[in-house]
Amino acid sequence: MFIQNYDPLNNVWLSALVAFLPILLFFLSLVVFKMKGHTAGLVTVILAAIVAVVAYQMPVSMVLGSFLYGFLYGMWPIAWIIVAAIFLYKLSVKSGYFDILRESIIAITPDQRLQVILIGFCFGAFLEGAIGFGGPVAITAALLVGMGLRPLYAAGLCMIANTAPVAFGAVGIPIIAMAGVVGVDSLEISSMAGRMLPPLSLFIPFFLVFLMDGFKGIKETYPALLVTGLSFALVQFITSNYMGPELPDIASAVVSIAALSVFLKFWKPKHIFKFDEEIGGKATLEVKKYSFGQIALAWSPFIVLIIMIVIWTQGWFKALFGGDGILASTVINIPISVINGNIMQVAPVVAEDTPIKVVFSWNLINTVGTAIFVTAIISMFMLKVKVGDAVKTFGETLNEMKFAILTIGLVLSFAFISNYSGISAALALALASTGDAFTFFSPIVGWIGVFLTGSDTSSNLLFGTLQQVTARQLGIPEVLFLAANSVGGVVGKMISPQSIAIACAAVGLVGRESELFRFTVKYSIIFVIVIGLFTSFIAFVIPWLIP
Repeated sequence: MFIQNYDPLNNVWLSALVAFLPILLFFLSLVVFKMKGHTAGLVTVILAAIVAVVAYQMPVSMVLGSFLYGFLYGMWPIAWIIVAAIFLYKLSVKSGYFDILRESIIAITPDQRLQVILIGFCFGAFLEGAIGFGGPVAITAALLVGMGLRPLYAAGLCMIANTAPVAFGAVGIPIIAMAGVVGVDSLEISSMAGRMLPPLSLFIPFFLVFLMDGFKGIKETYPALLVTGLSFALVQFITSNYMGPELPDIASAVVSIAALSVFLKFWKPKHIFKFDEEIGGKATLEVKKYSFGQIALAWSPFIVLIIMIVIWTQGWFKALFGGDGILASTVINIPISVINGNIMQVAPVVAEDTPIKVVFSWNLINTVGTAIFVTAIISMFMLKVKVGDAVKTFGETLNEMKFAILTIGLVLSFAFISNYSGISAALALALASTGDAFTFFSPIVGWIGVFLTGSDTSSNLLFGTLQQVTARQLGIPEVLFLAANSVGGVVGKMISPQSIAIACAAVGLVGRESELFRFTVKYSIIFVIVIGLFTSFIAFVIPWLIP
């Protein structure tokens, strides 16, 4: 049994400094040395393994077991989701119907600033609420590249757009999972998060346009941005406070898409903005006239995708794969014996000593990636793509993504070595030792968690109990810190190595992860600082906002 030690050097800050070294190396690898993603991931995971063994006294066999589990998890379900999403997009392009889809969006508005808002922010939020796990960025970034945006620009804008929805992503799983661990009603955490996020939801559309066209762009489009941001934020607040964490993303996205589309029928910006070759990409084609049937067929892959997602998230469908379900045999559970039940988490990270179960579940059907892949197969027939062409396209997808898949596997291995050795918890405990100042650092803990794991859900599971214990010690309502962990995590998503690898793979920039990281990192840091200040403001100035 390996018992996690969160202060192996008998000085909480020194232990945290050593724990920070792999993260620092990853930053330097991308920002300073401009390494490719898989190279940066490899050197980072090697240093994390050395720190785990030498400083945190984790047995080498357990480090290797953690590496194996992380790599397998990176392959399935994470990489599978991205492969399936890119395959679906490529089939749409191969069929020729993507041009019709693109021009149907242009028909709503030819202004590319507002196209980014419709696709990157609104449609991306819908996908985040439905599937999560990197799929939204992969699909929306690919769509925007098809609309004429330069790949790096499209990926960066979608990474930033995919912030406000993350706390309620994948049908509310991040908050539901945390609630189960800490024993707090999920509606309470949802309500608090739903009171912290609306300002960010309102701000993001304006910020995206600012990045594209400065204050001039905001001045020209602010009525449409207000309609989008206000409708999204209002529905997000209402659903999160009165219905729970499952619906905020999906409901907010649908309402904001409808509101913006209707508004643009009566109002148009005086100046139509299009990216030129130097700034954003190629000029958009002129809009052609298509029949309703042609447009419906062009959108059919994404309509089918929504139907598949609804089916895959139903309780009756999930029941088919559990216990005595008729499809239970499609779930292959592989215990990683060297670490399964042999790593003990201890206080204050958990309320009582808890052995970690490490079983890799290979869900062949009951996973989002398979839902997207089934959508692609159905779309192949609907769009009349020949089977031979589809097989060739799938092979092209795998070939183009081989290094992205390797990167995802390596960064997930790094994440699980950090989690299972105690490295992640050491960083969080150092910040938790700051007393009342922890109201500022609470969201930063969530931010670090999402950076390490690529998932708001994982971050909430990793640090939920720590946030709860620290809140009780400081006499602050625990729901504030629990929500802050999730809200801080949403802006960590745009610099997570996993997310960076997914976005680059989606737009054909494999090997150029350092460029995307440099594009997003400064905004991520600014956002989490503001969220930290806002959390402190809530705790000490407007505590009445806490439910």
